[in-house]
Amino acid sequence: MASIAESAIISNPNLKISTNGDMTAVDEQLSAFLTSVRRHLHMNPELGLREFQTSRFIRETLEAQGLEVHGPLATTGLYVDIVGDHPGPLVGYRSDIDALPIADAKDASYKSQNDGVAHLCGHDAHTAMAVGVAVILNAHRGKMHGTARIFFQPNEEGIPSGAPLMIEDGVLDGMSAVYASHVDPTLIAGKFGLVVGAVTASADRFRVLVKSDSTGHSARPHQSIDTIWIATQIMSAMYQLVGRVTDARKAAVISICRLVGGEAYNVIPAVAEFGGTFRCIDGDDRELFKTKIEQTAKHIGEGYGAEVQVDFDFGAPAVINNRELIGHVRETIVSSLGDEAVYNIPIPSMGAEDFAHYLDHIPGALIRVGTAVSPETSYGLHDSQFDIDESILRPASQIMAGALLRYLSRHAQN
Repeated sequence: MASIAESAIISNPNLKISTNGDMTAVDEQLSAFLTSVRRHLHMNPELGLREFQTSRFIRETLEAQGLEVHGPLATTGLYVDIVGDHPGPLVGYRSDIDALPIADAKDASYKSQNDGVAHLCGHDAHTAMAVGVAVILNAHRGKMHGTARIFFQPNEEGIPSGAPLMIEDGVLDGMSAVYASHVDPTLIAGKFGLVVGAVTASADRFRVLVKSDSTGHSARPHQSIDTIWIATQIMSAMYQLVGRVTDARKAAVISICRLVGGEAYNVIPAVAEFGGTFRCIDGDDRELFKTKIEQTAKHIGEGYGAEVQVDFDFGAPAVINNRELIGHVRETIVSSLGDEAVYNIPIPSMGAEDFAHYLDHIPGALIRVGTAVSPETSYGLHDSQFDIDESILRPASQIMAGALLRYLSRHAQN
């Protein structure tokens, strides 16, 4: 990782943020500052719970802006509290800091310098925007009725993920609501995606192991327990669960993505294994799928004489956006950028976000930030060519800082 001393990020620690007028009155140098933050992180990605240099960089960047940084939490997590001049509640803003175990294939001066690791889900941008929110709010303490906690979470991509660890270490203590944002390469830069209710699905992993006591000859499958054939029967039945044991009007998907069997072409293996994910919007369906996957696998497998083992790794629940919190963001966007900057999300994503864990405790809202302006910035999340339009960093930071101010003002009056 490039040394922090060599980075342009903290070469100008005295950002001049205007406090006149509304939240759009921010000096132009903020754009360059946030772009350099994002590019440094993009060049120096680290995997979940190993983000030690990333955490150090975030700490020093924020401290250079005069902020007191607390942590670590959850191994590499951090937070800053921006305390307003007026009394009020505590509201949070969360970003994630980990990268993916994928090689960066794009041709850019700021491409990943760490082999096989890259920020291909936008967490570098999320972190830069969170830094921007902290810097903007720090310059507007005089308008703040309460405290904003800006926190930086590790290991969003992992199972188990970093959110429960941050919660266990107390990041939500005293907090009444929490916001987050996520870049969206399917949305034009300058647009912000909003929806009340479900914005992402739950995501849980399953593994099914089909076992017999011995291998068999491919010429005489009737004399053995054919684990491959049994596994295919289980998989076929599992694919039919959606819309048969659940209401077809509720979004859900089961995907089998891993299949492991024997090595020889003429030997029926003693063990076959497969696995994948099941995702749904409805919390009751989540528990139902777990039950039905296990029952289906064991019923079919044991019916043909195989021993079947089913294991689960439970990920994040669905993100359910709070109506009031989305309303604060909508008002902020419209007052700053106009109605045309709002994109009303028609259907939830079947992707998952561990931000959902925070919403098991307090109300929250996840906002989509459009990042596409060209083919180069329209690759999907987790694509090896993924990139963003960096011009969105400053306005996204302004909008989220404004939404936090609006929340604090409204709740301080109640």
